[in-house]
Amino acid sequence: MASGFFALLDDIASLMDDVASMSKVAGKKTAGILGDDLAVNAEKASGFVSSREIPVLWAISKGSLLNKLIILPAVFLLSAYLPKAITVILIVGGLYLAYEGAEKVWHYLFHRHEKKEVKGKGEVLSKKEVLDLEKKKIRSAIVTDFILSVEIIIIALSTVLDQSFEIQIGVVTVIALLATVGVYGIVALIVRMDDFGYRLINLNGEDNSISDHIGRFLVNALPKVIRGLEVIGTLALLLVAGGIFVHNIHSIHDALHFMPSLLAEFLSGLVIGLLVLFLVMGLKRLTGSKPE
Repeated sequence: MASGFFALLDDIASLMDDVASMSKVAGKKTAGILGDDLAVNAEKASGFVSSREIPVLWAISKGSLLNKLIILPAVFLLSAYLPKAITVILIVGGLYLAYEGAEKVWHYLFHRHEKKEVKGKGEVLSKKEVLDLEKKKIRSAIVTDFILSVEIIIIALSTVLDQSFEIQIGVVTVIALLATVGVYGIVALIVRMDDFGYRLINLNGEDNSISDHIGRFLVNALPKVIRGLEVIGTLALLLVAGGIFVHNIHSIHDALHFMPSLLAEFLSGLVIGLLVLFLVMGLKRLTGSKPE
């Protein structure tokens, strides 16, 4: 009886060791997409009132965990019984990411001044309108997280397809949790950087202490970090989408094989994203819907 129990513990320890070892490999494979996930979600989680940053991040994090609970079993089932469906899902998700990225580029090029005017009217928004905008941005962040999570989980699964089913579950689950806890933990640190800076400034009564210099640096750096993340997040959306198209649509891969991979992914993401954007804009005009 005791020997059987210790044998079970040994099997569990061996399994955990294999999971840890393969998780390192999967982590390296998904490092790029995790970086894109960080940039996109940091941009999505920014722009809120200071008092609402943590509640918003918590709402997005809960949505991200729910995404993983939906995606993990679905991906395992599809991988076992309908593997072609995964490619279709990836391409559909890629269209959405490309659309989001192209929309940001389009608005930056042609609607920057309109956006500034809207910001100037922010003070007349009612509390309900502010909360509605907040909910809309949270929903958008959760939808984008869902698509990026599918990509992360599928890439992680592809690294352990030759392993046992138990190891596959363990490795992909570890990567999925890392994509939520790790990414949103870093995002929380970024968006609260100015709050930490103010705490350092008020740490003592001196005007030119080390804590004051560090605090002012953090406060002044945050707007630049957020603007940088907006650019990086947009590029990440287009690169992730383009990577999906290039690696899963043979005609696109063959047409762009002479280009460096990053350039091919960016161009395919931007061009297809603009096509989807124009299609959506055309449909809105036909149906009489107001553009957002």
